[in-house]
Amino acid sequence: MRACRKRSLALGAALLVLLYAAGAESGGSDKAGALTFAGETRLANVRQITFGGENAEAYFSHDGSELIFQSTRDQLQCDAIFRMRADGSEVRQLSSGRGVTTCAFIAPDNRSIIYASTHRVHDACPPKPDYSHGYVWPLYPEYDIYAAGPEGENPVALADSPGYDAEAVYSPRGDRIVFTSLRSGDLELYLMQPDGSAVEQLTDAPGYDGGAFFSLDGDWIVWRASRPSGGALEEYRSLLAEGLIRPGQLDLYIMNLKERKPIRLTDNGAANFGPYWHPDGKHIIFSSNLHNPDGRNFDLFLIDIDSRDIERITHYDGFDGFPMFSHDGRKLVFASNRFGKVRGETNVFIADWLHDNPE
Repeated sequence: MRACRKRSLALGAALLVLLYAAGAESGGSDKAGALTFAGETRLANVRQITFGGENAEAYFSHDGSELIFQSTRDQLQCDAIFRMRADGSEVRQLSSGRGVTTCAFIAPDNRSIIYASTHRVHDACPPKPDYSHGYVWPLYPEYDIYAAGPEGENPVALADSPGYDAEAVYSPRGDRIVFTSLRSGDLELYLMQPDGSAVEQLTDAPGYDGGAFFSLDGDWIVWRASRPSGGALEEYRSLLAEGLIRPGQLDLYIMNLKERKPIRLTDNGAANFGPYWHPDGKHIIFSSNLHNPDGRNFDLFLIDIDSRDIERITHYDGFDGFPMFSHDGRKLVFASNRFGKVRGETNVFIADWLHDNPE
């Protein structure tokens, strides 16, 4: 995967790269012409709404009518930010095309967007990391978080500090932004006001904390985190000093923003990422290789935050990730390598969500 996609880091960014490598179509649909696979009984009326390139981290506007996403397509050499209708029409590029971008989100009132970009420093895509360290993700220190008009006009830096700042999303109330930053010397979660003021640190345990999203009521967050110890912690810190991070075990945590006490949801030895709250506040959908912990087969899963029961949602033998529910709970958007025409192609899919599992 790639960082906020994966792609940028934002684990997000990097997570995808790893996943993209798994890329080419492998498997068949459960019935002719369908975009689902056997066992995907929670999904109905699945539609593919991007075609070609690398498209991911597609997130709904508050009313569900539009999506913002990042894409490497056409002549682009790395991700830019795009917006489109939820049916895939009216696609337009919002970011400048300079540098690399990641992790975009639309404000609830639709008056602004946020995303991370290196455009202030980089005209071209930044260099890829030194893979002599093995498979690693870059934490570009030039990443800053920008707010812009709804069509990308007049971008202004918000989290303007030395080092990596990215993976930012608005609260559904529009009153706060949660983001990841390296400003403390470790990758931690922070809150700030929509204008970039009143920055507060939320996490402080050694390891990566990132990719956070708010619950629909804005009272909770869910995120992915690593908690290395011993030699793994030493390696993590050594790589971090070089602006790198190595993907490995990631677990899901939740936090009530009044109590601010992290609660661990998973401990399965897998890479669990891209979590998003169901509007009921009782379930979280996420991507994981928990059924294939040594491999690159990532599927979507649903976890009950009380019982910790996990239900597998997708069954494609490849990458499914970055899910988000519409705020009414009727739609699910996600990125997938399914039915790609070339190796590494990743597209955005949207489906009707069946609240009652037919099985």
